[in-house]
Amino acid sequence: MNLEALRDFEIPARDHDYDERDLILYALALGYGANPLDEEQLKFVYEDGLKMVPSMCNTIAHPGFWIRQPDLGINWVKVLHGEQSFKMHTPMPAKARVRGTYNIAAIEDKGAERGAVMRLEKLLHDRDSGTLYYAVNQTIFMRGDGGQGGFGEAAAATAPLPESAPDLVIETKILPQAALIYRLSGDINPIHASPELARKAGFDRPILHGLCTMGIATRALLEAVCNLQPERLRSMFVRFSKPAYPGETVHTEIYILKDCIRFRCRAVERNVVVLDRGEAYVL
Repeated sequence: MNLEALRDFEIPARDHDYDERDLILYALALGYGANPLDEEQLKFVYEDGLKMVPSMCNTIAHPGFWIRQPDLGINWVKVLHGEQSFKMHTPMPAKARVRGTYNIAAIEDKGAERGAVMRLEKLLHDRDSGTLYYAVNQTIFMRGDGGQGGFGEAAAATAPLPESAPDLVIETKILPQAALIYRLSGDINPIHASPELARKAGFDRPILHGLCTMGIATRALLEAVCNLQPERLRSMFVRFSKPAYPGETVHTEIYILKDCIRFRCRAVERNVVVLDRGEAYVL
């Protein structure tokens, strides 16, 4: 990678207008509305009093695949999405005109054999009022770019979860068509839709988007500890450990600690942890 080019690189701001239709599509991908007679689910998929699932902030004003630009010198083929977090400053309305601004906050050099870690920040402001809605952080593992130096302050590592049994377990069934719906929120990578291309990528069938799995965890937290009030979920962090598949059952294992909520997501049929070291702060 070209460290100096990355230090000076400015990702162009992106404007994004969304409305009720976008909120509903996002929530449908997470399984809301699977029981259309459940009025609690309808809060997220019906325009009368519609609420936004907080993790939708991850999809708004996505900057695109800028990491492929040749002058940055990143070995993008070996890039993995490692972690994602958001912090709510102001709840987002059902319809808004938003601007996303971006900053490469840090690159942490792990060594020539271990790669490097990039931390990217996104701020979502209302274009009309200037209100700051969300700060979103993304951690990118650059497996082919270690040993070349770094800059900025690396984020503190999140501790492993307790070894004890969880306080709560929320079960969510991933819709078989979940990835096909979720890709309408912006991530159209064909490994989430084409069985042939998923097999070429090393999977036996299309995988679920990692951020969709995060959305399912968000849904579980809203149910378990927020009384279905999105404004209470003030921040959330996850580490992506393994992909989930459409049609699987997810157990969100929740630990209620004195100062925060910790959680992980497990694909039950394979007994595989798909999200790990989750952390959330709730009002």
